[in-house]
Amino acid sequence: MTRPVVHATAGHRLGSANPHQEAPADLRLVPLALAAWGAAALALGTPGRWTAVGVLACLLGAGLLLVWPGAGPDREGERGGERQPRRRLNGVAVAGVLLCAAAGAASAGLHGADLHRGPVPDLAERYARVTTELTVTSDPRPTRPKVRGDRIAGGGFVLDADLTQVMTPRDGTTTGRTPVLVIVAPGEHSGRWQRLLPSTRLRLTGKLAPPLREDDRYAAALRVEGTGPPPVIGEPTRVQRTAGELRAGLREATEGLPPDARALLPGLVVGDTSRVPPELHDAFAATDLLHLMAVSGSNLTIVLALLIGPAGLAIRAERRGLAPRLGISLRSTALLGGALTLAFVVVCRPEPSVLRAAACGAITLLAIGTGRRRTLLPALAAAVLLLVLYDPWLARSYGFLLSVLATGALLTIGPRWSAALMRRGVPPRLAEVLAAAGAAQAVCAPVVAVFAARVGLVAIPCNLFAELAVAPATVLGFAALAVAPVAMPVAEVLARCAGWPAGWIASVARAGAALPGAEAAWPGGWRGGLLLAVVTVLVLLALRRVPRHPWTAAVCAVLLLLAVLRPPPLTRIVTGWPPPGWTFAMCDVGQGDAAVLAAGDSTAVVVDAGPDPGPADRCLRDLGVTRVPLLVLTHFHADHVAGLPGVLRGRAIGAIQTTVSEDPPEQAAFVRRTAAGARVPVVRARPGEQRRIGPLTWRVLWPRAGTAPAAGKPNDSSVTLFVRVARGPTLLLLGDLEPPAQRGLSRDYPTLPPVDVLKVAHHGSPFQHPGLLHDIRPRLALISAGRDNPYGHPSPRTVDALRAGGAAVLRTDTDGAIAVVGAGAGLRAVPRGRPGGDREAAVQGRLFNNG
Repeated sequence: MTRPVVHATAGHRLGSANPHQEAPADLRLVPLALAAWGAAALALGTPGRWTAVGVLACLLGAGLLLVWPGAGPDREGERGGERQPRRRLNGVAVAGVLLCAAAGAASAGLHGADLHRGPVPDLAERYARVTTELTVTSDPRPTRPKVRGDRIAGGGFVLDADLTQVMTPRDGTTTGRTPVLVIVAPGEHSGRWQRLLPSTRLRLTGKLAPPLREDDRYAAALRVEGTGPPPVIGEPTRVQRTAGELRAGLREATEGLPPDARALLPGLVVGDTSRVPPELHDAFAATDLLHLMAVSGSNLTIVLALLIGPAGLAIRAERRGLAPRLGISLRSTALLGGALTLAFVVVCRPEPSVLRAAACGAITLLAIGTGRRRTLLPALAAAVLLLVLYDPWLARSYGFLLSVLATGALLTIGPRWSAALMRRGVPPRLAEVLAAAGAAQAVCAPVVAVFAARVGLVAIPCNLFAELAVAPATVLGFAALAVAPVAMPVAEVLARCAGWPAGWIASVARAGAALPGAEAAWPGGWRGGLLLAVVTVLVLLALRRVPRHPWTAAVCAVLLLLAVLRPPPLTRIVTGWPPPGWTFAMCDVGQGDAAVLAAGDSTAVVVDAGPDPGPADRCLRDLGVTRVPLLVLTHFHADHVAGLPGVLRGRAIGAIQTTVSEDPPEQAAFVRRTAAGARVPVVRARPGEQRRIGPLTWRVLWPRAGTAPAAGKPNDSSVTLFVRVARGPTLLLLGDLEPPAQRGLSRDYPTLPPVDVLKVAHHGSPFQHPGLLHDIRPRLALISAGRDNPYGHPSPRTVDALRAGGAAVLRTDTDGAIAVVGAGAGLRAVPRGRPGGDREAAVQGRLFNNG
């Protein structure tokens, strides 16, 4: 039987229905791009003289290779009567690699020199107060508020700028061009700062400071004095004004959408994430969907695909898309695609992330023009080479690395996996989507582990579900963007239609992040990344044998499902947490308070929410709490209330009880605003009131009726609870009471009985009333404090006093979360333990008994 004749390089049978034969992937540009990338990354952290030496060495080596007579291309020789290729070092190829390395290092060296040129670095080292003129080079970006002690700090804006003139009384006026990061504090004019456009010229007064990191792309940070409006001395360019008007039109068109769609749609279309709340951002991070919140190549790919259709059909008679239906020729279609790419860069700003997206879009445009998949890999390498030479800081950008890895995986691994799935009977479209999501996740997960120290277990299914809505949301969003300047009512209708798929994407992110095992902790740093890469390879090798062992595959699928769902009974068996019969738990939330009183099956009363939603949510998940009839917020300091969204996440909350003093007012307003958004009523604690839920009975002891705490001392208004647990311990929860209020508590309740468990006031600070500690004589004293906190909590003096009174003292900064079990002589505290903690007992989970 005669074998069919096949194409020598493509491997396709000649005369097949597809006349287009493809050669193997062209990898010649890949080493050049990697050389420039690696050299730029190294040069950015190297002194200039060593960079110059490296560049000269590369140039010298390339020159020698080019003139060396024996280092040419492969030559032919005779062997056994036949002419055989003689393998030699390809000097031209190696010289090209060295030249690209020299170019990358030289570009990085020149960009790095900008950071040390002029007076700005010296002024930053002296924290000098300066008056400057600068040109804005980016959109203002809101900073995420952070809890600092009892306050929420941050919440302002940062923006990139080129400092063109510096004026100081000591050094006079200096001109130049130095990149700086401008930091603006929040104020009543924040909205005007947020509307600043790139190319706007400002005149600012503030303090210079050194950059946050040594390898930062800024020469200094400029903290602007005051909270007034931005002092504009030069209007933005016409191009930037046009782009700003389009972006503003999209924001206006989305004003009437539900909160999640309103926040997400501008980010999905043009990368405008100014409305995205922190909890939604965290949900996207937990499900590895953050790439949808920033401008990416997929945005432009969708628009181009709408115009031209699938890339593989672009040069065939059956090509699809709007262009052939409108009678546009292939060449004109390519030109139109180029114009769309240029408009995309203008509207979304020519920043590094946008340039990466444009490069990915250019790759797609090349595919549309040629219809050949194998030309995409050299195009990607060329894009990487040009972008790294244009902006060497991309060489050290995790975002750039993830973008390139994901695109490369889609071009190389994705088609092979898709073909393998189709051979096993998976429908073509589903196989393509599964292969794309799996390939991108496989190559990107080790990089994410490097800087995030986690592994997303729900990333692939969440990306699959979100992908269903990305295309309609993007197309309708771009349509609203284009129509808004001329017909706002039409744009609002389009935005409303786009809001449905955008809301679906947000729902997928929130639902995935709400799963107990959405992400798993993993060692961080490059060692953790390499370990995950090895594990990924081993898993992929094992998956090749799965079709031969269906029962093994089923067991693995069930184990993965259990790891994601983490049923509380199974989790308790595996981890030993929480211990059976627990009645009280103190969460490990860092420098703050969050405590839980068990009130029945999956039900608990929660006292305080800690400083961050994430740890509060995780603690309640681990304890299996899904219903909270009452959440008590002892007072409005940020380290007790900022984690409120985490407690509300995915749980039924009956009511939120607060203290009588709404100080600080901005954090009290935050609580009421958050509660209103979740439709949870807010009530005030009444002194002397008594409540009962399940086995819990408690009385509000403080604040005293008819009195208010001294101004500026909200700690003394902390809601203080005396709790009895049926067939369990008695507890006294003091919030953050200071000695004056503690003395008042002792006077008001002279017959207060001794307690089994004391939640020590104010994270164990040195300010405690000895008389109260003597009166209540706790058997267990629990302290919630953050590891390495700057306040010295808990105070050694307080810990010694408690131990001298006969109490066993446990603290979350060394013991991790703590649970109380038993009663009477069987009362004990079980620390969950903290990996790497200071106490061996905490790591081993040893039981601490009192007497």
